[in-house]
Parts: sequence; C-alpha cells; structure tokens
Amino acid sequence: MKKLLILSLLVLTTGLSFGQSIAVANINTYKVYADPASAATLVRLELFKIRKYSILDQFDMAEIANPDKYDDCYAKGCLLEFGEELNVDFVISGSIDKISDKIVVNLKLIDVNAKEAIKTATHEFANQEEELQRMVGIVVKKLHGLPSDQDLVKRLSFNNEVITSSKYSRVNNSGPRIGMAYAYGTLGEYMTRAENQGGADIVPIVSAIGYQFEAQYVGTENFSALFEFIPQFIGLEQGQMIPSLSILNGFRFGKAGWEFAFGPSFGLTKTSTGFFDSEGIYGSKDAYFSENDADFPSTTYLEDGYRLEEHIDKRGDTKFSTRWIVGFGRTFNSGALNIPVNIFHSSQKGGGMIGVSVGFNITRSKKKI
Repeated sequence: MKKLLILSLLVLTTGLSFGQSIAVANINTYKVYADPASAATLVRLELFKIRKYSILDQFDMAEIANPDKYDDCYAKGCLLEFGEELNVDFVISGSIDKISDKIVVNLKLIDVNAKEAIKTATHEFANQEEELQRMVGIVVKKLHGLPSDQDLVKRLSFNNEVITSSKYSRVNNSGPRIGMAYAYGTLGEYMTRAENQGGADIVPIVSAIGYQFEAQYVGTENFSALFEFIPQFIGLEQGQMIPSLSILNGFRFGKAGWEFAFGPSFGLTKTSTGFFDSEGIYGSKDAYFSENDADFPSTTYLEDGYRLEEHIDKRGDTKFSTRWIVGFGRTFNSGALNIPVNIFHSSQKGGGMIGVSVGFNITRSKKKI
C-alpha cells in the first residue's frame, strides 16, 4: 500500500511538472563551433535537466512543421507562427555569439498563447568555447529563475575589469632568455687579457643565459607597465660563469607588443688596484709591492708615471658591482607562442656590453573544469 502511494505521488508530480509543452527553435550562432541546430540541441538538453516542460525533440518538430521553413526563424513573429504550427505552449530561441575575448549567450522565452516574449536572459562568459554546454545551462536556469553553482558561474564568467579587458594587457613574457653580447672598453679588455695577468682570456663575444620573471602593476588595452627580474649567467660557452641579476622597469605598448625597459643590474666582480705598462701588460700593485715595503706607492702614480686604478682582476678581491641596462624590443606571436626579441645595452665605468636576447613562452589558456 505504501509503495503504491509513493508511486502515485511520483506520477502526479511528474504530470504537474511536465504539463506545459515547449519547442526549441534554432539558436543563432556566430564564430562558435556549434551551428544553429547543434546549439538548439544544447538548449534542449539543458531544458530536460530542469524537469519543467514536455519538450518536443527535433524529430517531433520535423514531423509537424516544415523544418526548412523555420531554419532562420529568430524574430518574435516567426517564432509565434512556429509555436502555433507545433501547437506548443512555449517556444525558446536566442543567440550565442563570440565577441573578441568573450562568448555572449542570450535566450528568450515566447508564450505562444499570450503571443509575447515573457522572459529573456543573457550572460557574458570568458572565451572557453569547450564549456559551451555549461554556459547554456547557466542561462537556461537564469531564464527560469533557478540557481546555478556560483563557483561554476564565477569560473566561466567574463572578467570585465580594465586591467584584464584584453589579451594585450595580460601578455606575460616570463620565460627563458638566450642571447649574445659584445663587450667593449674595460670589460672587453678584461675578457681578452691573459689569465696570468688576471684576465679571462676569452673572446669578448659571449652568451647570456637566464630567465625573466614579470610582474605587471599597470595594464590597459594598449599599455602595460611591469617589473622585470632577470637572473642570468654570462660566458658559459667559454668556461666562464659570470652571474648577474637585473631589475628593470618595463613598458609595453600597443597590439604589436613593442616594449622599452631600463634599470640596474647587480653582480659580483673581482678587482684589484694596478696599472698597465707601456706594452699593455697589467700589473697588480700587490704583486710588486707590500705595505711594509719602503717603495709602497702612497699616491695614484708610480715613479715611472703609470697610473694606479681599480681594474677587473680574477686574482683580486670580490666586490659588489652595478651596471645600468637599457633595452628595446618587440614580442612576436604565433598562436599561443610568444617570442620576445630585445636589443640591450649594459653600461659600467669605462665600458659595457651591447647585445641581443631572444625568449619564448606560451600563453596559458584557462584550465578546463
């Protein structure tokens, strides 16, 4: 008896829930994978889930009405005629449009008996086309005043804040950097100097290998300002490992990805006080004199006129060094691949380096849910 009562209640409830009939007309689509008929199928699937109507499927509708006649039926008058021919209580239609970085889903519910559109619902979603059915489900529920999972809505919704309103303000070029540089002046002299004179004894054209980290602090559609942190090693291919850390303030302009950056670079350098003789051979002061020596020079000049100065010397004492870097370049794009190319100049007292660096990174899309 109890089972019979429960069964009767279920039948009664089902009958009340599915008392009104509805047909889904084609959904107009623009730049999404689903054509109008496929989009209508997605709406139909989500309508089944809310258990509110008796839904005509595409085969029922084709049996009653001429399907070719209503292929492009999106206006109110046409939809009312469609609903009357199908003899249903409601017709639902709408559009799904991809516009720039968002997908807009709009649905409207037509009351065939009242001959008017009684409800409309729309929502702007982020460009995650693979989640189209979930987007349709959210708008179907919204159209009928039903709640959706708010975490799902938040993860799929389009973020309309200024800083993240376009992909250009969100470009992040964090990634590896590989380059070549030519050293000139005192730095170039140190690189070509013989090892027994405290030099590196290498070619003054060296590699620069590192990694760039970025942190954006201002961003609009055509401009962004960011901090760039670049740890790197120079000269690895010639048996050297000269470390440095650059902290730059960068500006990125326009859709073409032009950028300009400047800031200090910090490193550790070994130096000594010494002189170059008439033949260009470097001599450290400490190699020729001691502080207890009566001939220890008390001025910046030796008796023969050589000037004592601080020079880079592998045999000397390790000191903290600074340089100033200015860079200019552009980011090239190939699909999700970004390729930043930069020309830079690193200057220090008496010399510096000029070179080019190339990097790469992938624009990460939002994770599927």
